[in-house]
Amino acid sequence: MKYKFDYLVFIGRFQPFHLAHMQTIKIALQQSQQVILALGSAQLERNIKNPFLAAEREQMILSNFSEADQKRIKFVHVIDVYNDEKWQKLVKSLVADVVKPDTKVGLIGHFKDESSYYLRLFPEWEMVELDSLVGAISATPLREAYYRGEVVESAFPLGTSEFLHKFKNTAIYQQLADKFATNDKTNLS
Repeated sequence: MKYKFDYLVFIGRFQPFHLAHMQTIKIALQQSQQVILALGSAQLERNIKNPFLAAEREQMILSNFSEADQKRIKFVHVIDVYNDEKWQKLVKSLVADVVKPDTKVGLIGHFKDESSYYLRLFPEWEMVELDSLVGAISATPLREAYYRGEVVESAFPLGTSEFLHKFKNTAIYQQLADKFATNDKTNLS
């Protein structure tokens, strides 16, 4: 099969991985030989905004794809850097470590709101701009429902749903739910 790109980069936190994320990756797999997921907020501290570690998100994401597609999905871990220029250089460096020389790299994403400005920081990568997918799912209300004990099954692919149900039985989940209930945005210690 002839693809338009050798690699398409999809930047996100995936906290948690929902159906719009999955639809984006499926579109990327149709257009690109490989998909690189740049997992944001990849530091080791958990908090109510970022409850899942990068390795857990990798597991959550891959559980929703066939073995053949899993082999086409690569990950880079992007820690939070609160300087756009440094963050852009970090993302480009991490992607450069994965891609082969002289290959066509693109960026896939959706300009959801003002927080999506980062998509404009990579002018050297051709942009595959998507319209809003699957009813404009946002992870924030899904996390909030999760901390109240609900897994919104209609928003998640099966692998994510199974991951979330298992994670609910951990002490870490209970600590996060307690922090959410008290609006404590600090990291777990």
